[in-house]
Amino acid sequence: MGHGVASALTATPGVGSLRNSRHRGHSLTEQASTANTAVVEHAAVTSTFPTAILGRIDLPTGVCQFLNAGHLPPLLVRDGDVQPLRLPHNFPLGMLPDATYHAGEVTLLPGDRLVVLADGMRERQAAALDLAAELRRLTDLHPREATRALGDAVLQVAGPTLADDATIMIIDWYGGHGQLRHSTAGAEPARASAPLTDETAD
Repeated sequence: MGHGVASALTATPGVGSLRNSRHRGHSLTEQASTANTAVVEHAAVTSTFPTAILGRIDLPTGVCQFLNAGHLPPLLVRDGDVQPLRLPHNFPLGMLPDATYHAGEVTLLPGDRLVVLADGMRERQAAALDLAAELRRLTDLHPREATRALGDAVLQVAGPTLADDATIMIIDWYGGHGQLRHSTAGAEPARASAPLTDETAD
């Protein structure tokens, strides 16, 4: 919440704590509780609070756990329908010293798309974008390309510069494949979609 150096200094202990807890294999609720304590004890400014989305996907089953700490809920795109995930409500990190955190769960189906957005994608002029319609239009694009196209769409209605960050993360679930995945160079090129043309962009 907020902008500038003060907000960055407030977020730093939370991000560092989350990273350390994740590396130790802690649950999402443990990660959030530990980060909450870190922000309460070490934040440089006490009037701003980091919001966060924590997530974990079990690759063999598609079971996805999410913890929402005062953030916009992730969106699930399934069979042309766009809906926010119904997750337990939690306070932003560092707002209450004794806050307790709760996670929710969704089982992904082959073809599902998860979309996680920063609030800059929905606030001020960016709110003029019909986000659900845009996500439906981009369904056939590879997540990497859909992310770029969605960012471009926000800039068209709210640009050329934004008053807030507009971070986007898109994850597609293709279903379990019964083996551990190994990757050394990112996404598979064979899954890249055809570029958008003027005709497909209309």
